[in-house]
Amino acid sequence: VQLIESGGGSVQAGGSLRLSCAPSSDTLSISRHAMAWFRQGPGKEREFVAGISWSGLIEVPDAVKERFTISRDVARNEMNLQMIDLKTEDTAVYYCAARPGIVTFLVFDYDYWGQGTQVTVSS
Repeated sequence: VQLIESGGGSVQAGGSLRLSCAPSSDTLSISRHAMAWFRQGPGKEREFVAGISWSGLIEVPDAVKERFTISRDVARNEMNLQMIDLKTEDTAVYYCAARPGIVTFLVFDYDYWGQGTQVTVSS
């Protein structure tokens, strides 16, 4: 099973983007997995951006919580990340990830990953 991301692109600072992630097969149900977004900027380590556990419990770091909203559509088996007021420092490749159970902040806890979608924010 793969995770398929979409919705990346280039925007100016202050703009918005909506990322989506869906498993390539319904054998991975987002209602039974923790789903998360990570990002990796140029020369930086991959970092946790937002996550939603199988129960619906949401985790978003303080650094982005005022601007990033994670949600899921269980019927469509899809997860989304709405990003507003984007800043140049949000420029990164954004990855969707999944693991059984609850959300964690650690890259190595996740079993499934997407290929990533580029988000570029210009000033």
